Amino acid sequence: MNEQQTYAPGTHPDLPPPPSMVGFIGWIRENLLGSTTNIVITVLTLYFLYLIVPPMLSWLFLNAVFEGASRDECRAVMEETGRKGACWAFIGQRFELFVYGFYPEAERWRVNLSFFMMLAALYPVLYDTAPYRKQGLYYAMIAPFIIGWLLIGGLGLEPVPTEKFGGFMLTLVIGVTGIVGSLPLGIVLALGRQSHLPAVRIVCVAFIEFIRGVPLITLLFVASTMLNYFLPPGTTFDLLLRVLIMVILFSAAYIAEVVRGGLQAIPKGQIEAADAMGLKYWQSMRLIILPQALKISIPGIVNTFIGLYKDTTLVIIIGLLDPLGVGRASLADTKWQGLSTEVYVFVAIFFFVSCISMARYSLYLERKLHTGH
Repeated sequence: MNEQQTYAPGTHPDLPPPPSMVGFIGWIRENLLGSTTNIVITVLTLYFLYLIVPPMLSWLFLNAVFEGASRDECRAVMEETGRKGACWAFIGQRFELFVYGFYPEAERWRVNLSFFMMLAALYPVLYDTAPYRKQGLYYAMIAPFIIGWLLIGGLGLEPVPTEKFGGFMLTLVIGVTGIVGSLPLGIVLALGRQSHLPAVRIVCVAFIEFIRGVPLITLLFVASTMLNYFLPPGTTFDLLLRVLIMVILFSAAYIAEVVRGGLQAIPKGQIEAADAMGLKYWQSMRLIILPQALKISIPGIVNTFIGLYKDTTLVIIIGLLDPLGVGRASLADTKWQGLSTEVYVFVAIFFFVSCISMARYSLYLERKLHTGH
């Protein structure tokens, strides 16, 4: 029997924690079984998942039909095999319509190229560890103009009217443009609302309160119908461009309030310290105040962006065919009537993946900028 080893005070080595307190088992004990309340909630959650997950997987995948030229063929396969699931053959037949809308088939390479150019432009903006980031930021500044030229055409490319934009492509165009355009405008409005110049402050407050007091669908109706009445006779103003302007203005008003909350959370001593250092207003805002305010505002900003992205489906009201509009138009075909559930589930999965990606990036950014430690 080994004798018990003794150590001088302060020299005892650090021992590893018990295996049951670390790793996967430790996480379960701490987060799911840490108290009686946690145990009850965990059991109820598992029971709820047991009730909904198997039938959902059965309908989505296990008993679904993935091939067929009509709903009747899907039904025939289900009756023959005894399955009762989704008819994903409909989505397969109309997949390109969901993605590109009515964009000319011969020109769809331009949409694909624009998508990858957009990803390449966003990467150096979203991640400061991107290689050649300085050059990437210069590219990100000119990429929107190149993408716009690719999608619309002209100057050597066949023009494509925006009326042919639709599906997920239209959603990305409206959503990304609204997000990119509304953030800087919202920051300027937030600063203007706190300005000491009465004229600037009154204009910013009036704009923010008016936009926040009017539903987006009303602004879209104004953009689609009433705006032409204020233009000279014979003037044509592209509908999609009008929608983009309204979406940017609408989102900017909400971003302004989120950023204003972040600005008010900054201690007054930060501004006084910037003044004591001899920094001018824009220098103190750029170097000291705004970086801290934007870090605080990240959850609210991303939440506003997610709401804006989902609100792009409202354009169906004014005749633009987003994924829901494409789905409704496709269901008008007698071969596929009655498959609205598949359309809504398919579109919901697309929005879920997009929105959860934005939410995860928000969490990554919060962890990266966290300096409380």
